Amino acid sequence: MSTGVIIALIVIVAAVLVVAAVLALRARGPQHGGSLKRRFGPEYDRAVARHDGDSKAAERELAERVRRHGSLHPRPLESAERERFEAGWTAARERFVDSPREAVGEADRLLAELAGARGFPDGGQYEEQLAALSVHHAHHVEGYRRVHRVTHARVDDAHDGGAGTEEMRESMVEARALFEALLRPARHDGARHEAGRHEAARHDGAPAADGRREGDPHRPGADDDAPVPTRAPRTWSFSKRQPKES
Repeated sequence: MSTGVIIALIVIVAAVLVVAAVLALRARGPQHGGSLKRRFGPEYDRAVARHDGDSKAAERELAERVRRHGSLHPRPLESAERERFEAGWTAARERFVDSPREAVGEADRLLAELAGARGFPDGGQYEEQLAALSVHHAHHVEGYRRVHRVTHARVDDAHDGGAGTEEMRESMVEARALFEALLRPARHDGARHEAGRHEAARHDGAPAADGRREGDPHRPGADDDAPVPTRAPRTWSFSKRQPKES
């Protein structure tokens, strides 16, 4: 085989490989965008709108969020922490009737602190914290965005009544979804906690949480696939005249 033929074959093979790579990238592009759209839901549409309809630019932004925060594993809350945050939210919503703006500000602070306690970026880095939350709680993060916007909006001639109060009330109602999602223990958090309790019982011979000691064949083991109970959401409204959240 002559040198010219060998060179021609190399050129043809290289061309085929380039075309195959281009076709593979084109085929992967829509799927990548589709997976981002499924993952981010309403956040995907907001990103596209923020980029004036440029879906590719929006997808690059969302993909970067996943790259930075996708591997984050939220830290489980201790019972005392969970109770403290629950009490704080209850106090904030009760304050709304007399001081709606202060109540919304307290809700904004609580969400930032709770997210930080779960292991998300500190609340002092609001944009980064919001980006991380959008990766893991895309369908609930808009409520946090709303209470933060209302809290830090400049007050000119606005009054704490009428539409202003309604907007603040709606922002708190919407933000509660993210608050409860962050407060709720994940399934693996509960399994890890139960495994730790059983392990401690095996070491010290103390009864497990169900009152049975190690060696009892009826005592559930740490490997039992029992469902972890979750807290049922509670409905609430700020006054009798306001409709309850559905």
